[in-house]
Amino acid sequence: MNGWWLAAAALLVLIGIVHSVLGERLIFRHLRAGTLVPEAGAPVLRAYQTRILWGSWHLASVFGWTLAAVLAWRAGPGHAEGGSALEMAVAAGLIAASALAAWATRGRHIGWVALLAAAALVLAGLLQR
Repeated sequence: MNGWWLAAAALLVLIGIVHSVLGERLIFRHLRAGTLVPEAGAPVLRAYQTRILWGSWHLASVFGWTLAAVLAWRAGPGHAEGGSALEMAVAAGLIAASALAAWATRGRHIGWVALLAAAALVLAGLLQR
């Protein structure tokens, strides 16, 4: 059992939940016009653009949960032999996402720290093997 990867998986689940919940509360609730999927983006965004933004926002959370599931599976029994390119790819993706979030927000959005922490946990799990 790889505790580092389980911790990374748990952190990714938490990041996804926080990302979706805060996105709904801080951004999308202001763009709703009585619909589940927000459509009111005027005057800057059209309805279809707002819908795409909303869908893309939540896709990021779903992809994070998918990575969490893969890491939890790889952390389990029967997968203890050596790290693989899979975990390296996950770590590299998390580092890239962290760098993008830090750069895009000039470090003002805490998400980059959480993504970097998840990457560090994945890398620590590789060292454990």
